[in-house]
Amino acid sequence: MKDEQRSHNVARMALRPEEFEDRVRNLAAVTGRVAWSAHARERMEERDISIRVALTVLREGRVSGPIEPGQSAGEWKAKIVRNVKGRRDVGVVVVIIRNDRLFVKTVEWEDLR
Repeated sequence: MKDEQRSHNVARMALRPEEFEDRVRNLAAVTGRVAWSAHARERMEERDISIRVALTVLREGRVSGPIEPGQSAGEWKAKIVRNVKGRRDVGVVVVIIRNDRLFVKTVEWEDLR
């Protein structure tokens, strides 16, 4: 395998859940580093999930499911889940962009009430 191919494959290896969570927590600690898609904002309003709750999920939640490469190099996407006030689990699908900022794609209740 050529060195160029090898370095590309290594760069695309998925993060471990602990690494993803650490990166998300560090970035979410600064609210200005979190961007919200229009879709996420619409779903939050529809599902009565506040930005405060979604930020808490990012800052304290755990990865649920696979960690996947994003659409561009240097991006990783996964769902972070946390129980809210002992009632229900909230999931936030988030993309880490170049270890510099977060982009929230959607926010959802994990149960189907």
